Amino acid sequence: MSDRPDNSARAIAAAQALGLDHEVTRHGPVRSLEEAAAARGVEPRDVVKTIVVRLSDDDYRFVLVPGDREIAWPKLRALLGVNRVSMPGADTAYDVTGYVRGTITPLGATRAWPVVADAAVRGRVSIGGGAHGVALTVDAERLVQALDATVADVTEPAG
Repeated sequence: MSDRPDNSARAIAAAQALGLDHEVTRHGPVRSLEEAAAARGVEPRDVVKTIVVRLSDDDYRFVLVPGDREIAWPKLRALLGVNRVSMPGADTAYDVTGYVRGTITPLGATRAWPVVADAAVRGRVSIGGGAHGVALTVDAERLVQALDATVADVTEPAG
C-alpha cells in the first residue's frame, strides 16, 4: 500500500478501552529495529513486532515477537496444529487488520484475530501504535492478559 494512513488514534483508543496503562511515543522515520528502539528509549528486545500470519482463507493470527527474535516456523505451526502458515501480502495484511505493514498491532485492528505472544515477551515493552513513528509502551503481562493471548515459545534468536 502506498498510502500510509495514521490510525494511531484507533490503536490508542483500543489500549484505553482495554484499561492498559500506556505511554505514547511519537518519533520520526527509522530504518531499523535498533533505530526504533533508540527512538523509543528501550532495548531492541523490548520492541514487540506484531506479525500477522495466515493459516487458511479468512483465518489469521497476530504473533507478538520480541525485537531480538524471529518466528520459529516449526514451533508456530506445531502450536497452531497446522502444516502451513504464511505471511499475507501487503494488501491482504491491510485488508485483514486495517493497518499497513510496519504499523500492524492487535490494538484497534479491524478484526480481533487471536493473538499468540512469544514467551519472551515480558517486562515493559513497546508495541506499534497503528502508524509509522507511533508506539505504545505497556506492561507485557497486562497486554497479554488484555488480548487474551496464548503464550508459548514460538521464536528463536534472530540471525
